[in-house]
Formats: sequence, C-alpha cells, structure tokens
Amino acid sequence: MIDNHSLPEEEPVSLAWQRFVEFLLGLLLLAGSLFMVHHYLPQPANNLNDQVHQLSQQLDQLRQEQSMPVTVLNRYRDSICFVFGVYQVGFPNQRPSLRARISGTGFVVTEGLLATNRHVAEPWYGDTEAEGLIRQGAKPELQRLVAFFPGFSTPVVVTPAALSVQGDLAILKVHDSQAVNRLRPLPLAEQPSDPGELVAVVGYPMGVLGMVAKSPAPVYERLAYRRDDIGAANELAALSLIRPSATCGHLGDVVGDKLIYDATTAHGASGGPVFNSRGQVIGVNAAYIDGFSGGTLGVSVSALRPLILAAQRKSMIKNASSKD
Repeated sequence: MIDNHSLPEEEPVSLAWQRFVEFLLGLLLLAGSLFMVHHYLPQPANNLNDQVHQLSQQLDQLRQEQSMPVTVLNRYRDSICFVFGVYQVGFPNQRPSLRARISGTGFVVTEGLLATNRHVAEPWYGDTEAEGLIRQGAKPELQRLVAFFPGFSTPVVVTPAALSVQGDLAILKVHDSQAVNRLRPLPLAEQPSDPGELVAVVGYPMGVLGMVAKSPAPVYERLAYRRDDIGAANELAALSLIRPSATCGHLGDVVGDKLIYDATTAHGASGGPVFNSRGQVIGVNAAYIDGFSGGTLGVSVSALRPLILAAQRKSMIKNASSKD
C-alpha cells in the first residue's frame, strides 16, 4: 500500500509561499493607499481659508468694477459741469473774421477751480482757421465762458486761471462763492493706472443737443430744433436737466502723460474726468479718433497737478495784491 507521504511535507512550503505573496500584496496595497492619501487628502484648513479669502477679494473687485460708473455718477455728478463759451477772432476796426461757440466739460479739482481742456478754456487753441488768422495779426477774444452745474438753476461765470503750454489742459476759476461752497472736489489718483484697467468717462457728449435728446418728450419737442444753444441750456438748467453721461471701456495704453482707451465719446465731452475702477480720476478726456473705436485720448492727472498748483499760486498772489 502506497501512501503519499510527501504531501504533508510539501504543504508547509506552499502555505509559506502563499502567505509571503499575500504579505507582499498587502504591503503594496498599503503603500498605494498611503500615496493616495498623501495626494488626495483635503488640504489643511489654513490653505482653504486663504483660497476662500482670495476668491472673496476677486469677487469684491469684480462687483466694485461693475458698479463703478453708477457710483461715480451718484457721488460726483454735481461737480461735473457743462461748459459753454463764445469767442471771436478779428482784426482791429473790422468785423470779426471768425465767431464761434464752444462746448465742453469741466470738473472740480479743488476749491473754486475746475479742470478742463485748453481748447475749451481757450477755444482758438488747435483751431486751424483761428490760428491762421492770429498769425496774420488778428486778435482772439473770449466773449463769454460759463459753467452749468447739475443742481444749479443758472450758470456761473468761469475764467481761465492757468493754461498748459505743453498739452491740452487748463484750469478755470469759478466766480461764484455760493457755488464754490457747494461743489465737491473729485479725488485724483495717486498711482498711475495699468493697461487693461476698467475706466469710465463722464461728460456732456454732443453738448446741449445730447442733453435735449435724453430730456422728457415735452421738453425735447420744444428744444430739439432751437438754434440758440445758450437759451436751451438755460432752460435745461431751470428744469434740473443738466445731467452728465458716463461711458465705460478699458485703458488700452499709457504713453507718457497720454492715456488711450476705448470708452466712446463725442465733442462736448472734452475736459471730462476719466475714472479708474476705484472711482479716482486718472485723466482728463481730450479727443477721439474718428473711425477707431479704441482711439479715445486723455491726458494724465500727473500733468494736471502742476497746473493746479500754478493756478493756486496765481490766485494767492492776486488776493495778496488786492489787500495791499
């Protein structure tokens, strides 16, 4: 009788090998589990808090940018004025060779002083026809320059206080103590803006025509075809319809003291403030390029500050001399 005596001897070897393999697989499984835990375990609470804080800041910034045009209009509308003027250029003892009207925008930068463009404060500046006559000996004369502020039923007289010799900037002096006390200066940005930043331009595009166009129907029907701009402006002021408009865009480039942005505008908005996303004035709207939607030009406030100081010094000297 033959018994398989070798089996009992082989069983312990097979069982040991099986257990070794199971141990090895278990070890590999444990290592894989530790690897997965290390890479996919939720991050520490402080990292999550940092991410939440960062996202909250980005959302707050987005909300601020989206509400910025409404904010600046509500906060600073009353300090942004419509400027209207009449000027002539002529030779002595002759009828004027040129007589024209000018409209633009201005805004309060400090007590009693407005910022605008030089071609608004001195309308023959940059006017090819007027400058040609002046070179021939003609004399320019600013016959009238007034500012219509929202909330005021009548215009206030303004006069040039300082003119830039290098760029299209000017400072106007307000000759109305009551108006000076009521007007709130706009905040000027301390830091330059970067291309890509959201901007808003506030002003009076198309001048009187633009304000009449957005007036109530009865007012529009009465004023739409009136050729007397100053008369229409006076009536709009009496009806509390001197209201600036805002357009938005992005800053495309900054070259020296020149700002280039795509916020659309038109004549009449020259001299208006250009706001950054924080509601600070970064420039003065100056011109636009026909046929190019991204070609609106402004002058940086860095060029405006020296002009404000010059106007303030001039006013102090004049006040001191008048007391002597």
